Amino acid sequence: MKETGMKQNDKILLDHGSGGKISHTMIAEMMLPAFDNPILARMDDSAQITIGCERLAFSTDSYVVDPIFFPGGDIGELAINGTVNDLAMSGAIPLFLSVGMIIEEGFPVADLNKILRRMGLSAQKAGVQVVAGDTKVVPRGAADKIFINTSGIGRIPEGVEISGYRARPGDKIILSGTLADHGIAILTSREGMRFDSPVLSDTAALNDIVQKMLRVDRDIHVLRDPTRGGLGTTLNEIAGQSRVGIHIIEDSIPIKPEVAALCELLGFDPLYIANEGKLVAFVCPDHAEAVLAELCNDPLGKDACIIGEVVEAPAGRVILQTRIGGTRIVDMLTGEQLPRIC
Repeated sequence: MKETGMKQNDKILLDHGSGGKISHTMIAEMMLPAFDNPILARMDDSAQITIGCERLAFSTDSYVVDPIFFPGGDIGELAINGTVNDLAMSGAIPLFLSVGMIIEEGFPVADLNKILRRMGLSAQKAGVQVVAGDTKVVPRGAADKIFINTSGIGRIPEGVEISGYRARPGDKIILSGTLADHGIAILTSREGMRFDSPVLSDTAALNDIVQKMLRVDRDIHVLRDPTRGGLGTTLNEIAGQSRVGIHIIEDSIPIKPEVAALCELLGFDPLYIANEGKLVAFVCPDHAEAVLAELCNDPLGKDACIIGEVVEAPAGRVILQTRIGGTRIVDMLTGEQLPRIC
């Protein structure tokens, strides 16, 4: 009988870092059993921890993006914004970050200074402080330029309960802006593709916009930033966690014309391409229009729109209503479309 899951592979593949099906299998079959505890088992973007009467969010992430400088940002800005956003997706107000760097011997000091300056500016803009860090240098060839890890902690305001388990039938699904900008920016830069109007990464800190949304509706059910694996994988994760169905409408999903054209040319589905400055929110229908209006008033949410809703069945499935009037299942990402995207 054919073996399933991790037993099919005796070596780690690039697919294991895709954020898709094989990543989830590795987490479920290896990571969770090794570190099993109720906090980790929730599998949200950040862990929610209670210490005394204080509720905290804690998250960590590593960044290995190639190239390290790309249109609209760099690895340092990405590392700050990414961890800030993971904290924000629990409704937390990010407070403190740590930064760990693994640097390859021979890496230009000028490039390191440039990255550090951008990190400092990004932290200042997001209202967080970098309060701890570590640096290691490895021999030439033992790494690729520079890898960065950021961990962060934030405070969850009273009355905020946001989790991938809280999606409910009837919830409206709001997307804060255009899809696939970051992934296409990385790809075109990596391949040396030149255009009159280059696609820029959407990397941005979303903590301020989340707090604006929470002032409109304290009871937002789910927040998630669709990074690796894109919107399609993110929605599948939420459908599985909450055991609900999700129905989205293709014509409602905003994509810049140049990004859509490049996806079509290169054979990529924008639903599975990484984003670094967008969020998806699940909001009860009574408050959806008000939350949407608040998003649209912010520069980071000017293209926000309602893209679908939560339904009871089929539980655990994401269904897309296509432009031609049919439907198709949007499954979790299989394989690795774009390695080292973040």
